[in-house]
Amino acid sequence: MATRLFANIGELTTNDPRLGDESAMGRIPNAAMVVDEQRVLWVGSSRDAPEADEFTDVDGVAVVPGFVDSHTHLVFAGERSTEFEARMSGERYDGGGILETVDATRRATRDELRSATATRAVALRKSGVTTIEIKSGYELTLEGEQRLVEIAGEFSDEVTFLGAHTVPKEFAHDREGYVDLVAGEMLTNCAPHVRWADVFCDTGVFGVDEARRVLLCARDAGLELRLHANQLGDSGGVGLAIELGCASVDHCTHVSDGDLDALSSCETVATLLPGAEFSTRTPYPSGRRFLDAGVTVALATDCNPGTSYVTNMSLIIALAVREMGMTVDEALWAVTRGGAKALRRDDLGHLGVGARADFLILDAPRAAHLAYRPGGNVVHQVFRATR
Repeated sequence: MATRLFANIGELTTNDPRLGDESAMGRIPNAAMVVDEQRVLWVGSSRDAPEADEFTDVDGVAVVPGFVDSHTHLVFAGERSTEFEARMSGERYDGGGILETVDATRRATRDELRSATATRAVALRKSGVTTIEIKSGYELTLEGEQRLVEIAGEFSDEVTFLGAHTVPKEFAHDREGYVDLVAGEMLTNCAPHVRWADVFCDTGVFGVDEARRVLLCARDAGLELRLHANQLGDSGGVGLAIELGCASVDHCTHVSDGDLDALSSCETVATLLPGAEFSTRTPYPSGRRFLDAGVTVALATDCNPGTSYVTNMSLIIALAVREMGMTVDEALWAVTRGGAKALRRDDLGHLGVGARADFLILDAPRAAHLAYRPGGNVVHQVFRATR
């Protein structure tokens, strides 16, 4: 397997505290890195760089780990721009628009869904996302949810079953029957195609007891767990995520000091999704409050057609810095190492020796430009290890 030396890196962010300045960012000036097609083999100062089969001079720009997008809903049909305009005019988001996307997705062919998903995945890749988690949740039928996870699996190994996204219209008067279906036959059909299970546990969607039932059945089926919670109100979902040992609890817009204390003493990651607050015109959670409490924080795009049609991770970094009280380094760590922790992946989100060779060459001398130039095309090249 050929090796390649990247030299003359002006600023290398490794996210390995054993390297460089020994901060959480593991930052090395005037750096070099050797990789093969899969792994990082060596990092250090350019003057100490070993020989390799190939050589690339990056001309003094910054290099950072590839972004890890740990929360997306990429497989869907249709769009909801009218709903977005209504919210910008003052209407409140209540989660009800999901069913509009369900209708559109049910009407779409497999090829149409595959093509639309590919377009979104390419956009995320161009923005620097090298690992994408993808959820189902926009068909809510036995065959439909299986179709969505199969399509998602063509784009990622990090696929999540989200049959409990909302209650479909045909079960409007039989909520318990739908939960039975999700926790039973629908889960059985989807489990062979996914790694994760998720539930939208929130005000007006699924309650704590319903979410617990689905997630326990998913665990019994061999799946790992994550949870949408506390976006619309204090639903009790954060406590449930901690109780069940979920890898991540996502949104966390409404959290108590008690929630933060509990999160700080467990391994569950709080994944904040500022694209949702931007797109629903609602107050942002304070990332500073989470970090000061000692909570591990990830940031993700939440790419979906209704509340965060975002396919650029640099926007998420900029929002976290501008609106949520996070520093640029904290936001960068959250979209790289934080996202990896939300997926329980030790091989992603950093550039220490042995890490997967997923990294970005920026069109900038420092990583700070990811927030400093919002809307700019700061990512120059994206390198992804062979899968």
